[in-house]
Amino acid sequence: MTIDWAALGTVFAIALGSVVVLTSLFAFGVRGLSEREVARESGGAGTAAFTGAIICFAICAVIVAYGIYLIIA
Repeated sequence: MTIDWAALGTVFAIALGSVVVLTSLFAFGVRGLSEREVARESGGAGTAAFTGAIICFAICAVIVAYGIYLIIA
């Protein structure tokens, strides 16, 4: 039994990169929702922060759905 170290390294690098991107997008989404709440408490609308948060969460959902698709297919 042999291990293809190059393929293993590629899978590891892609998985690590995906985790960093997904976690960062989710964190930016949570921060956007938090900024919206702060803006609303101080009398603002906070629509830009809310829109950014929704976009970040949508991208997260697409990445997760694509990952599930890759596992199932």
